[in-house]
Amino acid sequence: MISVTIRRHDITLQPECGRVIIRPFIPGKPQIRANILTRALALSEAEADLQLQAILAEFASRHFDIESLLLTHYEKVRPQIAAQPTLSRVRQLLIGALFSGEYALESAALFNPSMVPHPDQSGVIEGGLRFIMSLRATGEGHISSIEFRAGIIAPDGSLSVEPVSNFVSLPEVVPNPTYKKSRFITKLQEMGFVDGYATAVMDPLAEAFTLHELDESVQRVRRESKSVSRDLRRALECFRWLADSNYELNFSSKLALSERIIFPVSPNETNGIEDARFVRFTEDDGSVMYYATYTAYNGRAILPQLIETQDFLHFRVLTLNGTAVQNKGMALFPRRIGGRYAMLSRQDDENLFIMFSDSPHHWSNPQIILRPLEMWESVKIGNCGSPIETAAGWIVITHGVGPMRKYCIGAALLDLEDPTKVIGRLHEPLLSPEGHEREGYVPNVVYSCGSMLHGRELILPYAMSDKASAIATMQVDELLAALLASGI
Repeated sequence: MISVTIRRHDITLQPECGRVIIRPFIPGKPQIRANILTRALALSEAEADLQLQAILAEFASRHFDIESLLLTHYEKVRPQIAAQPTLSRVRQLLIGALFSGEYALESAALFNPSMVPHPDQSGVIEGGLRFIMSLRATGEGHISSIEFRAGIIAPDGSLSVEPVSNFVSLPEVVPNPTYKKSRFITKLQEMGFVDGYATAVMDPLAEAFTLHELDESVQRVRRESKSVSRDLRRALECFRWLADSNYELNFSSKLALSERIIFPVSPNETNGIEDARFVRFTEDDGSVMYYATYTAYNGRAILPQLIETQDFLHFRVLTLNGTAVQNKGMALFPRRIGGRYAMLSRQDDENLFIMFSDSPHHWSNPQIILRPLEMWESVKIGNCGSPIETAAGWIVITHGVGPMRKYCIGAALLDLEDPTKVIGRLHEPLLSPEGHEREGYVPNVVYSCGSMLHGRELILPYAMSDKASAIATMQVDELLAALLASGI
């Protein structure tokens, strides 16, 4: 058996409780909201100003622009304020603070990383590479979001991660995003809406339409209906749900990469954006798009979704279509194969599948390529991110779950032209949890969402027991030799 030497680097990304955002903190009961507002409005202007100054002295240094955030939350409760003269800015800010709270994004964990080359390689020494690492940050209530780190791989193989900012910032959610009619209709059909209501709403819309145009069409159908039946109300609610699940985000270019946070936006991800698998995808014409598949979770059900970006400043978040869009662990190949997109997946929560499509947004007809084989992966297997292309074939970093729910990382090799064919797979883990790696929120786990090739070295960022993240590297030639010698 050919062994693969694994080098664990002296880099650990630990969760930091001090990285906080401001979120709405608004009680659900109208009477409680009214009581809070009554107490705030009863203060004299001098008292309100004194209270506000104390709040700003305590919290302003922890945020880029706290006042704009407080005013945004004031606007959420303003309709409940009884008719009064226009409130002063001081009073608005104080009310905003009463309905706000800090949220520590990564207070529980910073884990499940993926890694891609940075779109900006300016200033990097020859033979080096700037990279972007995505991470799953988890805080109070186990709500997950996506964070980023930037770093450099030096020509000698040493790695460094840029200093992390103390500040974090949410993006602007584009208020009037655009949609593609064909994709929208496909998803509606999958959801069971093939009746006259769907036709009545969608027919007047152009192939590219905006949220405002969709809302106008929905309201027109509502007005023209003689009565608002239960079926109509459900259909129109689902139109809006689908629209809200497809959105656009913009970050300021002034923000450092570590200051950009993708926090749940749509109803289907209220409990988290989980395990983003980023990949640098090169089209046949040479154009590049960064895609990421992730799992949206609303506390009851999971839904695989897709992120698109070219610059890590502007992001489009999209629902995926097709009968194979289910379960976790979808990972896109970094280029087309035979003119078609290819994706790894795990529809049955046990085996590793592959599927092909003419569109990155529609997936069906998965077929099994790997089943659990060894004891360390005998419970289930899955991928640890997008396949890595080499002249010898596609390297797939896998994970296997075995006795005592222990997660290990392995590898398989797929044929370059026909990745349904498995050339080899390791019969022993590449990486197993050792020492302090075993201890965390979920013990005995090593896991990755995406690795990267740099020269003849494979860079593997990995999570340790759903708590923190580290980086390991190995020589790709050693790994290929082991895979080719292993058989299947």
